[in-house]
Amino acid sequence: QVQLVESGGGSVQSGGSLRLSCAASGYTYSSYCMGWFRQAPGKEREGVAAIDSDGSTSYADSVKGRFTISQDNAKNTLYLQMNSLKPEDTTMYYCAAEDVVRCHRGFGYWGQGTQVTVSS
Repeated sequence: QVQLVESGGGSVQSGGSLRLSCAASGYTYSSYCMGWFRQAPGKEREGVAAIDSDGSTSYADSVKGRFTISQDNAKNTLYLQMNSLKPEDTTMYYCAAEDVVRCHRGFGYWGQGTQVTVSS
């Protein structure tokens, strides 16, 4: 059973940094694509960053140059380093995973989320 558990959220001031972690279990981590999403109440879910099984990455324009997605295959853990945080980054962040052969269809496995709050 695939399980994703996020951690690392919290409250910071504008310009600060946080590192989110997503501990994955229940599948062969290296054969999955992974991603980070965020969703504020009443708003659509937004893709923040993604990393494929070959290590290629992609980012939303709103976070390019500020956020970095990475992974440690030995620890089955996905990370999101968030620097230069802005108040508009405040929301719930979710980790997602999918088997690499189905990544083009979207992510089917989701964590419970971790809250990030950035104060001005």
